[in-house]
Amino acid sequence: MKTTINLPDDLVRELKLCALLQGRTLRDIVAEFLRKGLAVSSSPIPQPTDTSRVEIGPDGIPTIRCRSDASARYIGIDALLFLQQQTQTQEDFHRAGLSI
Repeated sequence: MKTTINLPDDLVRELKLCALLQGRTLRDIVAEFLRKGLAVSSSPIPQPTDTSRVEIGPDGIPTIRCRSDASARYIGIDALLFLQQQTQTQEDFHRAGLSI
């Protein structure tokens, strides 16, 4: 899965150097550090309550429950892709310091 994370420049340099020295990809290094960090976490990830609208599926992916008549229940893939692209464009403009 692709995602965007804003990290301090000095941290990115350290990660890239670590990846280079180990002959590994930046992706692998970051994934390893995240796994290690999650493994040593002192507090377990909170699970949703029975009254929560969020469910964690067997694959670990959260799902938000909604009313049966909610419009989001009927949104098509084209509309979802449009919303995703629109949101990504807004984030890109924001990061570049531009207004839409």
